[in-house]
Amino acid sequence: MKYISTRGDQSPKHFCDILLEGLAPDGGLYLPERYPKVDDATLSRWRVVYHQQGYAELAFEILSLFIDDIPADDLRALCTKTYTAEVFGTGEIVPLRHLENGIWLEALSNGPTLAFKDMAMQLLGNLFEYELARRGEQLNILGATSGDTGSAAEYAMRGKKGVRVFMTSPAGRMSPFQQAQMFSLMDDNIFNIAVDGVFDDCQDMVKAVSNDLDFKRQYKIGTVNSINWARLLAQVVYYFAGYFQATENNSEKVSFTVPSGNFGNVCAGHVARMMGLPIARLVVATNENDVLDEFFKTGVYRVRASADTHETSSPSMDISKASNFERFIFDLLGRDGARVKTLFGDGLARDGKFDLSQHPAFNDARLRYGFDSGKSTHADRLATIKDTYVRHDMMIDTHTADGVKVAIEHLQVGVPMIVLETALPIKFAETIVEATGVVPDRPPKFVGIEDLPKRVTGMAAEVQAIKTYIAEKCA
Repeated sequence: MKYISTRGDQSPKHFCDILLEGLAPDGGLYLPERYPKVDDATLSRWRVVYHQQGYAELAFEILSLFIDDIPADDLRALCTKTYTAEVFGTGEIVPLRHLENGIWLEALSNGPTLAFKDMAMQLLGNLFEYELARRGEQLNILGATSGDTGSAAEYAMRGKKGVRVFMTSPAGRMSPFQQAQMFSLMDDNIFNIAVDGVFDDCQDMVKAVSNDLDFKRQYKIGTVNSINWARLLAQVVYYFAGYFQATENNSEKVSFTVPSGNFGNVCAGHVARMMGLPIARLVVATNENDVLDEFFKTGVYRVRASADTHETSSPSMDISKASNFERFIFDLLGRDGARVKTLFGDGLARDGKFDLSQHPAFNDARLRYGFDSGKSTHADRLATIKDTYVRHDMMIDTHTADGVKVAIEHLQVGVPMIVLETALPIKFAETIVEATGVVPDRPPKFVGIEDLPKRVTGMAAEVQAIKTYIAEKCA
């Protein structure tokens, strides 16, 4: 299996090369040359594997189709090391809970930082350590977070040999719990940077550094954001696990509703569907920052300026430039790298938008690829959290509430709808209390975390500032 860039660079690369590289040299994102197809017999075998041998073995089976430059025994050992009951709190790893009327919640937030990002980040940390040791190299990870990616990355990489983490986040725009999770880490290889701006400013800084090929090579810069294919690939696994729990045989279809800002989580569902997983609909749930909902309804992809990016009670989705969307558009436009480069390169920089409403492929987003979308607001969030708590005695976080609200609007008779849970409610306690009057449960290990000493560096949203900081810390 080889990988190519969404912007036209056809120089095929192996998995471990793009694992450490992040963005492609032409500024594009990596995708496999082709999606491996899963036939009915393989799907039936995987169903047995999941139910009898567990999530780790299913992960190995799926990842093996995309990774051929890590020996099978080593890859299986990495999956087994990652997906354990000790790390994820349950042997099922991603158990389903029925809500009502065919709506299910897939629990993805049982990991170390209580968010779905742990599902991929824990594996990514082990992959990084394995490959760097094999090469005798070091890596400086530069990331951007709107909330959960940062802590998931730092908890996965803290203490790892050969790895430093430089994590940017928008100053003052994460919940107190999210900030405390990151800023209280005192490990020597963890560096937190609070940027004066919004998440998109942080993401732009990361991309700019990654596109400076000389700096990238000199300081061995890698990424953990979902622009890194390895992270998105790991997320493909839980779509299969959810399907196997919600169905009894392969003739059944399911739909997924995915709270999404950067399009990484739902893009993993797109990959699973392209592989042959029987997914009826992939429903994108946005908050007030509805750039993705706008595209699927109108065909116009219109990014927002920092001043127009809303600060909401589901802050991890306060994003107006969905990086992973480029991967889907690449597929939607028949893998035309030159066209994608024009749209996401010069086009967005010049116009701040592009319009595919008249393109013949736009209807394929729904008809061929199964996408749909919806939007949720703060009032919707509060109502959904309260209703779920009162009627089902189940507390959900703000992002999951966005997903539940949109899922209800897109139910199809006879098709189970699986909502991907994004985080535990304690991470957004203020809004939960506003909705229910009840303080959500807090795992014992996080009691008093907001009161711990913090280590964080403030920084302007300037590319040169982050370059200088990295150079100083690597001296």
